[in-house]
Amino acid sequence: MAEEDMQRRSETEAIMERLCEKMRRVCRKNKGKIPYTTDENGDYDDRADTSVEWPMDDGINWWTNGFWGGLMWLMYIETGEKEFREAAEISEKQLDRCFEMFYGIHHDVGFMYMPTAVMDHRITGNEESRKRGMHAASLLAGRFNPAGNFIRAWNENYGGDPTGRAIIDCMMNLSLLYWATEERQDPRFRHIAEAHAHTVMKYFVREDGSVCHIVDFDPETGAYISDEGGQGFGKGSSWSRGQAWAMYGFTVSYLHTGKKEYLDTAEKVAGYCISCLPESGIVPVDFRQPESPAWEDSCAAVILASGLLTLSGCAGQDRSETYRSAAEKLILTISRERADFGTGCDAVVQNCSAAYHDARHHFPMIYADYFYTEALLRLKGAELPVW
Repeated sequence: MAEEDMQRRSETEAIMERLCEKMRRVCRKNKGKIPYTTDENGDYDDRADTSVEWPMDDGINWWTNGFWGGLMWLMYIETGEKEFREAAEISEKQLDRCFEMFYGIHHDVGFMYMPTAVMDHRITGNEESRKRGMHAASLLAGRFNPAGNFIRAWNENYGGDPTGRAIIDCMMNLSLLYWATEERQDPRFRHIAEAHAHTVMKYFVREDGSVCHIVDFDPETGAYISDEGGQGFGKGSSWSRGQAWAMYGFTVSYLHTGKKEYLDTAEKVAGYCISCLPESGIVPVDFRQPESPAWEDSCAAVILASGLLTLSGCAGQDRSETYRSAAEKLILTISRERADFGTGCDAVVQNCSAAYHDARHHFPMIYADYFYTEALLRLKGAELPVW
């Protein structure tokens, strides 16, 4: 077993070397961009491009826009190289336009500002970054509905009436509220985060550890209306990335509060996920999807891996080894079979899918590269100042 551990560590180190080599090229090529995905030539797009008339929530307000800066900070942590820090700082400042525009702000400010402004402040002590993080936390707290104890997810331009809509993804955004309480010694932010987490435990997490993606509440009374399949296969199914958000998010809530019910929930979801992982290590978009079409989501795989590694540090020794082993298998499978370390594509992680019923599948997404890198660093034992 010791020999196997040494081989895995050696492979992880070799993968990180290849990743650093590629990211140096990608950073130089895309400095000043905030990418989400690649075009047909393998080149990153740019959500910060003001020459493009993006829809309100798709341009600079796009929910993944913190992950490029976060990826650059992770590479800076690994290498200490100045160009990565500079790229991260550029993207953080570009996100100031979100505050100025205001109307495109949504609940995913946690995803946008934890890997950028908050990570910057934690690493460098930059007071302007702290101010950005506190501003974002205040905006997130302002989306809390006390009638139903939930944080509203989306804005009107998503279609329909989302006033009473909450989604599982927000479990990761709660970290911004916990950080704000810790920074200001003001429990209001934590109270909101915990109220939302308890609502998720009650209405999103099923007895078997599977979770639903969307829950609609009556915004006036807070009464539960229905749950929806969202980006998964359908109502009652199990969207794999949503499972990852739930497991990782409850782990983060436990780390910030020490409340055992959050750890228990994270482990319930983790147990379900591990039981559903195919022997191949290739993660489907939905754990309950039909055999055909066999859509994959490599992004779900790497988020699950990083979340499981975080959870392994909280659990008892026997379960800790189970979580770490599952995470290693996911990351090594992606590295061997779904990673592109060449020059033909700016992204590393391939075969991601945003939603089961989307027209497009198996394409790169920036947050897959972010969580892939996060997981690799966690495998190496790095302490990461992120969530």
